[in-house]
Amino acid sequence: MQTLVFAPVQETGAVASVEVLAGPERRRRWSSEQKQAIVAAAFAAGAVVRDVARQADVTPSLIYRWRWDLRAAANGFARVVMARSSDGMAAAPLMPAIEIEFAGNVRARIAAAISPALAAAVVAALAGR
Repeated sequence: MQTLVFAPVQETGAVASVEVLAGPERRRRWSSEQKQAIVAAAFAAGAVVRDVARQADVTPSLIYRWRWDLRAAANGFARVVMARSSDGMAAAPLMPAIEIEFAGNVRARIAAAISPALAAAVVAALAGR
């Protein structure tokens, strides 16, 4: 429902138009599962955040906010994917290691022989950069 209100403007004597929107609030409530699904679709390979936002009828900035919130709620844990190295640079077969890929194409390969304290310090330093 829209109501047009006309009010005189003091300086010129002209009439200004002010539009007052009355009706139900547009704010919607999204469940965690819905947010996760939208964020996953927006950041899937080949996806465009703007297009996913348009399909979900939200702003792209809200999707980025949800992604930030979901990362913060992860309590420091991340999804781990095990895969063979495609660049030919594999760790020696007798030395088990984990490889962590950070944003900006930064990788850390941590050998099993390294102490947990040192490994945690390396991960913390790379994650905070």
